[in-house]
Amino acid sequence: MRSTPIGIAMLNDEREHVYTKNNAENQAVVEAWADFIRKNLKNVDGSAPEIVTGSEIIVSARSAQKVGEELARANCKQLIMLYNVWNFPFLCWPLVNSVGDVPILSLSNNNGKFPGNVGLLATDGALRQAGKRTHRIIGDLEDTKTQQKVLAWIRASQARTTIQNEVFGLYGGHSMGMETGFAHLTPTLKAFGCTVRQIDQLLLVKVMETVDEAEVKKGRQWFEKLLGNRLLYDGKVLNETTLETQIRLYLAMKQVNQDKGFDFCGLKGQRELTEHVCLGDVPEMLMNDPYDWNGPKESVVCATEADFYAALTMQIMKYISGGLPTLFMDVRLYHPDLDLWDWCNSGNHASWYAAQSNDPAENFKKITFHPALEFYFKAGGASVEFDAAPGPMTFARLGLWDEKPYMVIVRGESADLPAEERKRLNAMTDPTWPHVHARLECDFEEFLSVFPCNHALGVIGDQTRALVYFCEIAGITPVVLGNLKNEFYPPIWERVR
Repeated sequence: MRSTPIGIAMLNDEREHVYTKNNAENQAVVEAWADFIRKNLKNVDGSAPEIVTGSEIIVSARSAQKVGEELARANCKQLIMLYNVWNFPFLCWPLVNSVGDVPILSLSNNNGKFPGNVGLLATDGALRQAGKRTHRIIGDLEDTKTQQKVLAWIRASQARTTIQNEVFGLYGGHSMGMETGFAHLTPTLKAFGCTVRQIDQLLLVKVMETVDEAEVKKGRQWFEKLLGNRLLYDGKVLNETTLETQIRLYLAMKQVNQDKGFDFCGLKGQRELTEHVCLGDVPEMLMNDPYDWNGPKESVVCATEADFYAALTMQIMKYISGGLPTLFMDVRLYHPDLDLWDWCNSGNHASWYAAQSNDPAENFKKITFHPALEFYFKAGGASVEFDAAPGPMTFARLGLWDEKPYMVIVRGESADLPAEERKRLNAMTDPTWPHVHARLECDFEEFLSVFPCNHALGVIGDQTRALVYFCEIAGITPVVLGNLKNEFYPPIWERVR
């Protein structure tokens, strides 16, 4: 998975009789934090960002310039400034100006004898005076809460600095007039840095004609083996031919993504592809999954209905979670008697969520391929049906208010329900589609009052803090729902606008 290098530096006291006594201890703190990050910031695929430490503790303008230039040459895209003792605040500027305009975390111990927090507030205060959006964490390396905050910030800054150089491949334009999914270029470029390239779906159709037919057959046989009698061929809407067409579309998207340099993408589908080529459910599932018939692969975000802000939310979630697959859902039906949402969509649920296993065989034990609903999807193919495995999740969605981006974030769970209850609830929407029975940590009215649109995105675990950090680094407003919002305070740049 793509990542960007992380720079770590520490400021010290300029007085020689001071720094000659504490430099060795300070260097040990730098190395300890660097080792902690290296060991605990592994991505799902085993990769990790490069950690670059300054060659010396900063005690003068010249040493600040030297360290800053070292980190710049290493292409560091985020800077952790450590504080272990009192330091001379002005030394931050030769460092920061040499590194460049990157996210900054000010990180200090909490020690009355060696007051790094005094140095942090003095130095970080100077940075904020000049308009730098920084974050502050005070706590010791051994403290679990401090560790979690630091890792969350790094995940967020990694997401921001990686996405700002990425390209979204928009296949076909926005679907069925859904304007909340349309890519608004100016606010997107300002807040996130990524850009958008639109490609007609016709290109996918033409590339489908050139894909390796042996691969197509291999994919079909893989599904037939995994699913057995849960691959419900009906001889009309879903048969070997229509399933193979869906596999061709997946292979075509993979090829065009590679050829055009697309890092994530969205497929319009409706109505041209779904009426004349095939339903996009299986190709979208395969893109978002961390495997296919050739083995493990990186999950590549692909949003159904070409919903750009859904795809961008998913890409953010992917990076802040270390590369986990993400879910795309319609906000479909609320059950007030159960305080439960049924979120389902004929689209790109990653099959990984059926059992949350990296072994596709485990996930596909819980999956059925149904014939697509011919009423909507005349070209046919398979709809993918399963219930997301139970467990804690974080749900979110980017939106625009008067062209200003924001993100709604709510913690919740995929509920653990008896099989018969799931069956009863699914029948109220569409039992042939994938479902998340979502219980949120906010009430119906709070959710309804602020959620941006009909599409919700999710990832396993509590990713709230990292998402909030991301928003603040990007300069957009996080809207946290439920009781959890009391744990987050608007930063100073939000309060003095």
